[in-house]
Amino acid sequence: MASRPKAADKDEAPEAGAEGAAAPRKGLPIKLIIIGVAGLLAVGGGFFGYAKFAHHKEAQAAVSSVKPAVYVDLPEILVNLSNVGSDRTQYLKVKMTLELPDQQMVQQVQPMMPRVTDTFQTYLRELRPSDLEGSAGLYRLKEELTRRVNATISPNHVNAVLFKEIVVQ
Repeated sequence: MASRPKAADKDEAPEAGAEGAAAPRKGLPIKLIIIGVAGLLAVGGGFFGYAKFAHHKEAQAAVSSVKPAVYVDLPEILVNLSNVGSDRTQYLKVKMTLELPDQQMVQQVQPMMPRVTDTFQTYLRELRPSDLEGSAGLYRLKEELTRRVNATISPNHVNAVLFKEIVVQ
């Protein structure tokens, strides 16, 4: 007999659930939620578009203000390298180009070219063949020549010293 009332409880439970489902829900209507989400998307999209447009304008202004570099060839330099403990003489032949920031700088640097060539030859004569080994050696050479040319033509400056040809013989 005890099992009989439990079955009656099972029958009553779905009816109670059905009545609860039919009861009106309390909260915001779905239309208001959709309108709110659409409004947030519109505001976010507008902000994103404005930010991207402003960034694009700044990038265009930066690109238009960048001037192409100007290159000036230096005369070929041929020097003997320093060989302290060797009987064999080794030579270094270098062709270089200076990278200048603008065309105006060419007229300012051109009168200083004999001094630049002298500075380079003086430095290159003191190098040992081991100083030029590998890409690290050439990178150090390029950085040192850039530093020396900038010191020579100061207050002007070059962007870089570029190698066109390097031969160690």
